[in-house]
Amino acid sequence: MKALILVGGYGTRLRPLTLSKPKPLVEFANKPILMHQVEALVKAGVTYVILAVSYRAEMLEKELKAEEERLGITITLSHEEVPLGTAGPLALARDSLTADSEPFFVLNSDVICDYPFEKMLQFHRAHGKEGTILVTKVDEPSKYGVVVCKPDGQIEKFVEKPKVFVSNKINAGLYIFSPAILDRIQPKPTSIEKEIFPVMAGEHQLFAMDLAGFWMDVGQPKDFLTGMCLYLKSVREKDPEQLHSGDGIMGNVLVDPSSKIGKGCRIGPNVVIGPNVKIDDGACISRCTLLRGVHVKSHSWLHNSIIGWQCRIGQWVRLENASVLGEDVAVQDELYVNGARILPHKEIKESIPNPDIIM
Repeated sequence: MKALILVGGYGTRLRPLTLSKPKPLVEFANKPILMHQVEALVKAGVTYVILAVSYRAEMLEKELKAEEERLGITITLSHEEVPLGTAGPLALARDSLTADSEPFFVLNSDVICDYPFEKMLQFHRAHGKEGTILVTKVDEPSKYGVVVCKPDGQIEKFVEKPKVFVSNKINAGLYIFSPAILDRIQPKPTSIEKEIFPVMAGEHQLFAMDLAGFWMDVGQPKDFLTGMCLYLKSVREKDPEQLHSGDGIMGNVLVDPSSKIGKGCRIGPNVVIGPNVKIDDGACISRCTLLRGVHVKSHSWLHNSIIGWQCRIGQWVRLENASVLGEDVAVQDELYVNGARILPHKEIKESIPNPDIIM
């Protein structure tokens, strides 16, 4: 089976992290975002993955060669000269996707959930129509475009930001299609959600399957951190052995074995600590991701932030409010950082009391 992953553009919403790496390679819970999806696809029997990219293809290709060998699959890149939206990339990859008559998966690369790919395939084959989209329930449907469907899952229509309640189901960004859908799409900038799906629904060719469990689009820092919390909760329920325990560990904490945590620290709840991270004595960290090679000095307090690769946080620093530090940022001792986006290779010598971008 095959899958196409819409990797897309510049990852501007997740800057400054995406100034150092393409977004699919940024680690989420100590694994590149993309590899969460690819490994789940492989479990469902996918052997051929196409990445639709328009940016930094060389770096992706190099990184993914090793993964290709490890998983025993083929990963190819479909390069867009101009961004083709969410439907155009399917037309561009048409030859690969129509090599046989099997259905294929299409994924938005920012989506994290408990991927139910085997169940999607069974559901799609059972109804026999052109497309299946995964839907997830939300508390405030008026903020979204919602999916209205019959009890058997057949989609009747899509309603953008409804003023009165019609549905609480939204498109979760994970699909499975039969090759016939490709006859509807040209290799030009096209939105699958706005231009293709409504036509398919009108022809009774599109079904929705409910997603059980958590879901999050982790393409921007606030949602990345919320997704991290939901992911760790899911790990606690399904595979608690993966999580760290011990003195000073509170709640759900994921720690790479190569990292070192000092004495008298309070870590958690909801913390991910990457490889070769060093946390000195007395540090307090909650609701944060620390990427590879970070050093947090003693008695610093970090909350609700993403600390990029090789950053150095001084002693008695307070850092909070969805701050994101790019690669190799140094924060000097006894500073306060509030909601800052700090570009790579900066040295911070004075406090940042209000949310700001430090260039």
